[in-house]
Amino acid sequence: QVQLVESGGGSVQAGGSLRLSCAASGATYSTNCMAWFRQAPGKERERVARIWRGSGTTYYVESVKGRFTISLDNAKTTLYLQMNSLKPEDTAMYYCAAATGTFDCNNWHYIYYGQGTQVTVSS
Repeated sequence: QVQLVESGGGSVQAGGSLRLSCAASGATYSTNCMAWFRQAPGKERERVARIWRGSGTTYYVESVKGRFTISLDNAKTTLYLQMNSLKPEDTAMYYCAAATGTFDCNNWHYIYYGQGTQVTVSS
């Protein structure tokens, strides 16, 4: 089992920045990748960014490219999402997630999720 706890959400004005953190514990060695998802009220959960724990290779959804940066600390147990130039449409609950197998990572099939942290961007 892997436990994930997010922090760092808050309210900012458009153009501002936030850094989200996700502390992972438990069987983290079993995970191949970690990611951030978000869900706005009345909308489906969407993928935001992914990082492979071994290679550090990253992926970003088009809407956040150039503004968000996903990273891991050296111990690979804390996941970050640096969010710059925030827009009102970035407002959502942000979730940290982890997956184990390569197939699951490639297909965004994550089995571990945190409880989420709220990000609100005002215009």
